[in-house]
Amino acid sequence: MTTRLGSLNEFSWMDLKTRDPAGTAALLSTTLGWRFAVDEEDWRKAVKVSVDGRPIGGLSDVASPVYPPGTPAHIAYYLAVDDIDRRVEAAAAQGARLVVPPFDAGDQGRIATLTDPEGAAFSLWQRRHFPGWSLPPRLAGSPHRMILACARPDEARHFYEKTIGAPLFCADFIAAVGPGASAPQWELVVAVDDLDDVIRAHDEGRASVTSSEEHGRHVVRLSSPEGLSFLVRRSEL
Repeated sequence: MTTRLGSLNEFSWMDLKTRDPAGTAALLSTTLGWRFAVDEEDWRKAVKVSVDGRPIGGLSDVASPVYPPGTPAHIAYYLAVDDIDRRVEAAAAQGARLVVPPFDAGDQGRIATLTDPEGAAFSLWQRRHFPGWSLPPRLAGSPHRMILACARPDEARHFYEKTIGAPLFCADFIAAVGPGASAPQWELVVAVDDLDDVIRAHDEGRASVTSSEEHGRHVVRLSSPEGLSFLVRRSEL
């Protein structure tokens, strides 16, 4: 079976945490084809993000009292593991900083949040009743790969392999270059059929879009006014 996002030992979910839920939803609906709707079956009435009817994440307002004052907008990505307590211990032994110790998220699973030795935040997720992403290959607008740009990509790759006990096949570790390189953070690669809607958002002043080449392919970084960013490229046939 082909390994893809959502498998065990791969990233499997995301939470968009923003101070502008309506604006974020409008931007990503237009550019990436994502849909945002209240989950009526969830007692919290949480907003879920989906593509082609398949759930890919959640949307939260960091102005809510459940978040500490001043919490910045960010995206939390969840890495699926077999035993969260053992994996947290392995990460800490290699220099990770524990931000939120493991706790039960109802009957859905168990979660912990850390920062790796490069400074990038990530969460570990041990599944129970909620597995996370389950996506067919080459679905337009769906999560495709994860990328971490940092000063020591080889060391970062080794850290994650030692933490989860397996390679991350759906993740790339690249060198952050130049004085303008941002602080290390995981970014999601989204594959779309057409980049025009993404570029149009920049032309209309609703988002920042920068272009680059990745292995000979045109890739754009889409950033919301709050700095929530994604790497977007054309879908492969």
